[in-house]
Amino acid sequence: MSTPEFETLQLSVDSHIAHVRINRPDKANAMNRAMWREIGNAFEWIDATPEVRVAVLSGNGAHFTSGIDLAMLAGVADEVDDDCEGRKREKLRRTILALQDSLTSLERCRKPVLAAIHGACIGGGIDLICCADMRYCAADAFFSIKEIEMGMTADVGTLQRLPKLIGDGMVRELAYTGRKFLAEEARSVGLVNRVFESPEALLQGAMQIATEIAAKSPLSMRGTKEMIIYARDHSVADSLNYIATWNAAMLMSSDMQEAMMVGMQKKVPMFRD
Repeated sequence: MSTPEFETLQLSVDSHIAHVRINRPDKANAMNRAMWREIGNAFEWIDATPEVRVAVLSGNGAHFTSGIDLAMLAGVADEVDDDCEGRKREKLRRTILALQDSLTSLERCRKPVLAAIHGACIGGGIDLICCADMRYCAADAFFSIKEIEMGMTADVGTLQRLPKLIGDGMVRELAYTGRKFLAEEARSVGLVNRVFESPEALLQGAMQIATEIAAKSPLSMRGTKEMIIYARDHSVADSLNYIATWNAAMLMSSDMQEAMMVGMQKKVPMFRD
């Protein structure tokens, strides 16, 4: 199976696990225009590739990401310039929506996405990891909703997704102050599931969890992710109705038959991609 090549990312697949590495280490993995585009492309490919069952997102070098590339931010005014003020603002709105959609590709991807964070995770990095299914970090990780210190309101997902992950009051404190918070605090408020002692232990631990996920029924896993995201944004009654309809269509699968058969025989189930 051939994998796509990117300018700002490295993508590899092994044992049903896609590993996406942010790859601008000389720039602290700052998110330039190409990276925003390529993140969307990478996770669209992962979603569409049956052989991939789970993805791990990490960063090369000393940091996960220092957030949006300031050179890109400085160039936005030129990109949206227009003699008509209304059209200029429309272009800016479409630019913001495109950046949002790039990161939403992680959430839209039917396969679980694990973020493995070390070093800095700042600004746009918070937007990015909030789209992942689970987040894990090394003890050296630190985080900041940096936009407030740049005189702007975060607009690519942090303020919409983070309140679903941690308490409202804590989101407000972090967003209003922009202060740096460390790995243990991130774990204590529920932003990350677990803290590992080193970046190496982090990747090993994330891959171990990904391996366990990859061994499960891919069809059931895709349904589980769909239901969790739907339930986040809908009422309990709506969510119960949706899962009833979903399982009316998906429940009687070859995966279920395989799981039941090998369960009785105490063997490891082998599922189709």
